[in-house]
Amino acid sequence: MRLLTPVLLAVLPLLVQACGSSQSAEVMNPVAEFTPNGTDNWPQFRGNPLLTGVSETALKEPLELAWIYEAGESIESSAAIVDGIVYVGSQSGELLALELGTGELRWKYHATEAIGESSPAVSAGVVYVGDLAGVLHAVEVKSGAGLWTFETEAEIRSSPVVVDGKVLFGSYDGYLYAVSARTGKLLWKRETEGPVHSTASVAQGMAHIAGCDGYFRAIRVADGREGFQVLAGAYTGASPPLVGGRTFFGTFDNEVLGVDLRSQQIVWRYEHPTRHFPYNSSAAVADGKVIVGGRDKMVHALDARTGKEIWNFRTRARVDSSPVVAGGRVYVGSHDGRLYVLDLANGRKVWEFEAGAPVSASPAIASGRVVVGDHDGRLYCFR
Repeated sequence: MRLLTPVLLAVLPLLVQACGSSQSAEVMNPVAEFTPNGTDNWPQFRGNPLLTGVSETALKEPLELAWIYEAGESIESSAAIVDGIVYVGSQSGELLALELGTGELRWKYHATEAIGESSPAVSAGVVYVGDLAGVLHAVEVKSGAGLWTFETEAEIRSSPVVVDGKVLFGSYDGYLYAVSARTGKLLWKRETEGPVHSTASVAQGMAHIAGCDGYFRAIRVADGREGFQVLAGAYTGASPPLVGGRTFFGTFDNEVLGVDLRSQQIVWRYEHPTRHFPYNSSAAVADGKVIVGGRDKMVHALDARTGKEIWNFRTRARVDSSPVVAGGRVYVGSHDGRLYVLDLANGRKVWEFEAGAPVSASPAIASGRVVVGDHDGRLYCFR
């Protein structure tokens, strides 16, 4: 529950490797000059309501470790970064607010139970997050004071999305919910045929979820009415990004699907020719490429138009972390305990950092910083 000491920070660079080199990178002073860019934020899971997983921030290479915060228990929640503050949940049941520049704790809020994969969303001075007791929490960003809670009938692993004064989120009770962002009052709920693990992507008044019931659904944000559904045919835990009138997501039937939203048809299917494993990672979409991690231990880049593989990169364990793209680089964690930086064009490894514990959370990138947690409860910030 504290920042690591300067002595330990001095040792940690030995874990950093650039392009396979054994040369250590220098850890920069965590209180070095830092001014957050108020327009460069990462306010929710995957960075925006389209869930594209793309950051506009500028990053210099190689990355250097700025600070580490010890949360005490596993961090599977991806961070939100807004106006120089990092918000992240942990299995200890704490929602933390930390200074992006220094890692200093601003406040902590205690949820009802552990916070799993549900990642915070920040909007209009409030941060929202779900917990494994099935409770959605609204917390004031300045003080960490609870504003309201909303209870579902099962755990919440879906990340909230705030749009049009509504908070949208799924629950393992089988519903996609919309509650008032101001009061927490239920506005509508839409039943599916299985747990809703997916975070909703939102565009043109429609929320989109890929379901554990094997369906991809479009649901009206205004009233919860279903617009259409597409049979994916397999359990899906990933969240669907929206780019160019299409969406892309992997399934537990070892495929990645490309779905056209206008025709409401699956336009391509990808399965690796020799390695047949499920996909739980949510895809990033950039430069005509769909980048997704697989339980086959690989990161795959697919042509967004055809679904054909452009490149793949092999890690040492499964990849449930959802990739993030910034400045022509792909940032992604692996259960092998490493954070990787890959070249978006060809998949070549540019840099890696060995955390020593599985990294299943998706990185958050804003204001020239990369923030990601691991299963040992450490939250890392790189600059």
